[in-house]
Amino acid sequence: MFGRWADVALMAVAGLAPVAMAAPATAQTVAAYSWRTVPYGGGGFVDGFIYHPKEKNLLYARTDVGGVYRFDFAAKRWIPLLDGLGRDDSDLKGVLSFALDPNDPNRIYLASGLYLGTWARVGAVLRSSDRGATWQKTDLPIRLGGNADGRGSGERLQVDPNAGNILVLGSNQDGLWRSGDAGKTFAKAASFPASNVTLLVFDPSSGSQGTPSRTLYAGTGDGKGGLLVSRDGGASFAAVDGAPKQVPQHAVIGADGFLYVAFAAGDGKGVVNPSFAVDGGVWKMDLKTGHWTDITPVKPIPGKENFGYSGIDADPSHPGSVIASTLDRWWPNHDDVFVSHDGGAHWTGLESQASHDTARHPWLANNQQVANHGKDLMGSWISDVKINPFNPDEMIYGTGYGLWMSRNLTAAGTGKPVAFDFAVDNFEETATLQLLSPSGGATVMAAFGDVAGAAWDDVAKGPATGIFAPNIESNWSVDVAALKPAFVARSTDHAPHGYYSEDGGGSWTAFPSSPPFTPQDAKGNWRNIGPLAVSAAASAILWAPQYATAYYSFDRGKSWTAATGWPADDAGKLVPVADKVYDKVFYVHDRAGGKILISIDGGASFKPVIAGLPAVQSWESAQLAVVPGRARDLWLAGPFGLLHSAESAKPMSAVKGVDAAWLVTFGKTAPGQAYPAIFLSGKVRGQEGIWRSDDEGKSWTRINDDVRRFGRLSAMAGDPLEYGTVYIAPDGRGVIKGRIGQ
Repeated sequence: MFGRWADVALMAVAGLAPVAMAAPATAQTVAAYSWRTVPYGGGGFVDGFIYHPKEKNLLYARTDVGGVYRFDFAAKRWIPLLDGLGRDDSDLKGVLSFALDPNDPNRIYLASGLYLGTWARVGAVLRSSDRGATWQKTDLPIRLGGNADGRGSGERLQVDPNAGNILVLGSNQDGLWRSGDAGKTFAKAASFPASNVTLLVFDPSSGSQGTPSRTLYAGTGDGKGGLLVSRDGGASFAAVDGAPKQVPQHAVIGADGFLYVAFAAGDGKGVVNPSFAVDGGVWKMDLKTGHWTDITPVKPIPGKENFGYSGIDADPSHPGSVIASTLDRWWPNHDDVFVSHDGGAHWTGLESQASHDTARHPWLANNQQVANHGKDLMGSWISDVKINPFNPDEMIYGTGYGLWMSRNLTAAGTGKPVAFDFAVDNFEETATLQLLSPSGGATVMAAFGDVAGAAWDDVAKGPATGIFAPNIESNWSVDVAALKPAFVARSTDHAPHGYYSEDGGGSWTAFPSSPPFTPQDAKGNWRNIGPLAVSAAASAILWAPQYATAYYSFDRGKSWTAATGWPADDAGKLVPVADKVYDKVFYVHDRAGGKILISIDGGASFKPVIAGLPAVQSWESAQLAVVPGRARDLWLAGPFGLLHSAESAKPMSAVKGVDAAWLVTFGKTAPGQAYPAIFLSGKVRGQEGIWRSDDEGKSWTRINDDVRRFGRLSAMAGDPLEYGTVYIAPDGRGVIKGRIGQ
């Protein structure tokens, strides 16, 4: 399958040369590097879209963990807009809501934050006056949940269409906030009667240019009124008479003078999007009379077919043309998008007419074949739908795995197929859990959350044959035998929980069995099957389920035996690492105990080999890495910096000048040097960045820049065959290749 093979025996021999300890690190100037996404295509939840109402060809999409994108209509590619965020701001890639200024197409605002727990970073509003090329930030005193329940509803950040300096922001749990200075500052609206806000909609007709709008609709998700309205610019709110007592998900004012609202109700939960919907409908209200009409396309049947509604939009050029999407309609029917041209009196479901093109994305074809049993379905978690206001044939909608864009929406109801493209070029939102670049076979391999992963031969193209199948589950790890790179193994969510390949990933065999595993341990911790490691010559596999001991196998997974001496796993973050020269040698970093343990018997038993290391807290990042081609050469990245032991029997020494280290990996040796290139995600002499050292850590060159800081990296792998090349996985942004040169 793959043709990337090196003389691994020669590499191992060369690795036995003596190694000198690193001198104090010095930071050098930024190197010229190019950064390109490795094509896979989508892979994550796309929960919101905005077309600018007055500027043609201006479209944005938001995601729950991967930031926000702008679509390049000429190139038909997406442009990621938040790669400039630093590590401390990485959580701001969780975009709860966004808003455009209808009268200034250059302005965009984001309400960002990932989680709602007290341990999470506070939320912020990001504002840009150049379509997302650069940003300014206003930190808020509250948290926003871009990846929390309810994230698929909205938009809950809005710019007053009559007064661009006024913004309103609805939060997950802290009510309504207002800005009068174009997002520079925000103050809480004390009179707002609810804590959870699901959407906000200004009525433009209630004001005039330069005069703030008086009417503002607000959806709530905490059981205190459903849909509210303010007639005094947000000074006070009251429940809207006649509105359903369900959670408003999305709303739009149509050109026909009606307010269209999609509603959902949960299974005892106030917040329902993107999950938990068991009831719902689509309603419209006459803005002149206040009269409500139920226009639900297909009604749920309580106890028999539970689902709600979420997406809603109206074509501004064709009064009465409306689209709406179901939510959590799993069985016996499936989620659908409905089209009406008479204000909801009659609807056409698109599923029976839709033709979804998966040809350019083999992973998606596999996913659809397995998940949908070969049926061409619309997808799931359809939270938002939008019509291009300048092109009635173009409708875009999001799913839990990417987005679809129609070519001919006006064909709906005619009997002709409505064609959809998986329009995700450069829209990479996979959650990467592990990366490796082998010395033979594939160029790079990645284990992904939710959509399995893949092996790439040509990283300029999407993987055609290297898909990790079945592609409907999380892969927690992938590892290769350093001396026999044709042998690869990976761990997965569902039984049999793992596979191995003896041809570099060309074909896979399921493990006959897996270590004992339950999704919840005796202490109540929810856990996954965890990572595995393959010994250098593939004679042993070591597997570490979360919150449990590790298990080893000498017979390709026919049997698994518990390791002795494995450290306690209270954080669920213990990762086995194989030596790259000696077979059956494994290591593990005991984070809490401040030790590195070694096994020389294939994982059967472990004992401390290096002690006295700083303890690592459960929330902190740390990584143990072994240098390819060098026996027992260990590096440890952590909040304490970067530590190195050229021989595992010797204590580790700190690399001076490295203040903090989050990830470390190794690549091809630089010309004229004897030690592999070292790549580091960390802070060197006070400066955060991605770094390369060609002289064993004596000096460092920053290889990224402030435009490409990439937030927090979840994985990193140096290329052993191409000097200077490294693969990185920013949280929620797939895989990115960095190489020398522009």
